[in-house]
Amino acid sequence: FSKEERRPLAYSPDQIAIMGLDGKNIRILSKDLDGDASNVIWSNDSKSLLFTYDERAVRKIGQVSIQGKLKEVMKGLGGTTVGRPYLSGGFHASNNTIAFTHGTSERPANVGIFNEGEVQIHTALNEDLLGHRKLGAVKEIVYKSSFDGQEIQGWYITPPDFDPSKKYPLILEIHGGPVANYGPRFTTELQLFAAAGYVVLYMNPRGSDSYGYECVNLIHHNYPSQDYDDLMAGVDALIEKGIADPEQLYVTGGSGGGVLTAWIVGKTDRFRAAVVAKPVINWTSFNLTADGAAYFSRYWFGAFPWEDQEQYWRRSPLSLVGNVTTPTMLLT
Repeated sequence: FSKEERRPLAYSPDQIAIMGLDGKNIRILSKDLDGDASNVIWSNDSKSLLFTYDERAVRKIGQVSIQGKLKEVMKGLGGTTVGRPYLSGGFHASNNTIAFTHGTSERPANVGIFNEGEVQIHTALNEDLLGHRKLGAVKEIVYKSSFDGQEIQGWYITPPDFDPSKKYPLILEIHGGPVANYGPRFTTELQLFAAAGYVVLYMNPRGSDSYGYECVNLIHHNYPSQDYDDLMAGVDALIEKGIADPEQLYVTGGSGGGVLTAWIVGKTDRFRAAVVAKPVINWTSFNLTADGAAYFSRYWFGAFPWEDQEQYWRRSPLSLVGNVTTPTMLLT
């Protein structure tokens, strides 16, 4: 690898490589894939490998030959994470048949079979619970960041009895990571918010994966930062649609989303209330006590706290706490 490829980045994609049993002749096959490859298995004829990868918040199965030729096999995996709409899903293959977890925005995973280009769904595991319920509709929104015009993808869930002539209170729910992604998948928590009468907005701001190497590393040594602008632009987009009531805005998130929620209430007072769940409030104390201290200092900051305290303080929500007027619940 070149020096550039070896520099300590917060995100470097997982690639597929093969080598001889003696450890020699290592070859990377997935150089043309702009993202992570995972769940790698050999095909029956040993001339290619099947794997999963994520593209614009959709999990797909890909195939790569031992010569490095890539192709998409199918898409639509998911449904194994049911709390919040994180990406998930896996598969197994035998001969020309693939069994996979099939997820949608209306249901958690069912067992799907893919054979000769056709998909059949073989289970209906949650119909007894969800078949008689009306769920909120999940709709995509794509817009430009107010910071630099970066394209941002997101989704919003409307209440089950949504009236397009009305404005609704809005909950902005922010994913963790920050290198992770949300998508159009079933989510118990956000559907419950919608059932209580809220429009729920969730997005993949810069730093979210499945949008390529460059997009993820926009937050390299720069988190939280302009992801704040990405999120606020999404809120503004729903207000402009006439869906969200600008006087009834709420914000919450966990882990990396907790960091951004804490950051948001230090930057603006436009939200009526916030719930900050399991956040980092002070990056110095986090780096010196967390289980990944060596990792975070090397890859997320490039220095130990005593070597660059200015950076640690500048990126800590604690530095903004004097600005906070939003009623905030802290869960930790």
